[in-house]
Amino acid sequence: MLPLTHPAQLQRLEETLRRNLPLALPVLGTVMTVARGNPASYEVLVDSWPHFNVVLTRLRPEENKDPKDFYTNQLTVFYRDEGAWRALLGGTEVVPWARAFQLHGEPGTGLGGGAGGTPLSPPLAQAEGAATGMQDGVYEAMQEVAAAKGLQVE
Repeated sequence: MLPLTHPAQLQRLEETLRRNLPLALPVLGTVMTVARGNPASYEVLVDSWPHFNVVLTRLRPEENKDPKDFYTNQLTVFYRDEGAWRALLGGTEVVPWARAFQLHGEPGTGLGGGAGGTPLSPPLAQAEGAATGMQDGVYEAMQEVAAAKGLQVE
């Protein structure tokens, strides 16, 4: 994934996300934060630029100290192409499967995931907010990829 840091890129992304409200609201909020000084050390990642299919925001990995703290390990996602989202989930390390995390796909929702449990048990991922109100495919894709990785989503 490509990090967007240049003000012109962030402004263009902001304009595009505004046209996709309300689905893009969680990502838009983080993009606006980054574009206006980024006091929380977030990063904005896209699968390609300028014609992106997936935007993912997260706290910079170097700021992400506690692998079990899914409150600080939050990701927000907006996608135009569900296939691109699924490919990103299964084929990259952008989503931190070895850490506890929350994924937000639309306002008022959160999906927890990542590894947990004891070394003798399969890793556990927790869903908070389930699929209600999420962008179509976010929850289902997370379940499928988690199952393929030996994780369990509840």
